[in-house]
Amino acid sequence: QVQLVESGGGLVQPGGSLRLSCAASRNIFSGSITGWYRQAPGKQREFVAFIMRDGAPNYADSVKGRFTISRDNAKSTVYLQMNSLKPEDTAVYYCYAAQSGVLSWGQGTQVTVSS
Repeated sequence: QVQLVESGGGLVQPGGSLRLSCAASRNIFSGSITGWYRQAPGKQREFVAFIMRDGAPNYADSVKGRFTISRDNAKSTVYLQMNSLKPEDTAVYYCYAAQSGVLSWGQGTQVTVSS
């Protein structure tokens, strides 16, 4: 099973930006569906974005127009660029990769949007 490690979380003011990274232990992203979920305190984990094998992105309505998912196959890394952040974006963000029926998750990175 592939290991996924997220980074880039932190504290940011409303309206600010962060870029999350998800690095894989081996190059699987070009052959998998990769994406991000998030979980706020007291809430269920919710879908944020994913990127298809052909590179086509998909977004939750709540982040559309503000977040951008991208992938660098050479670096085995998936990114989530988050702009115009809102307090309701505060959550632990998890990346995942799904390939050949196997689903792998990262350990999560905390994003806090607060003034």
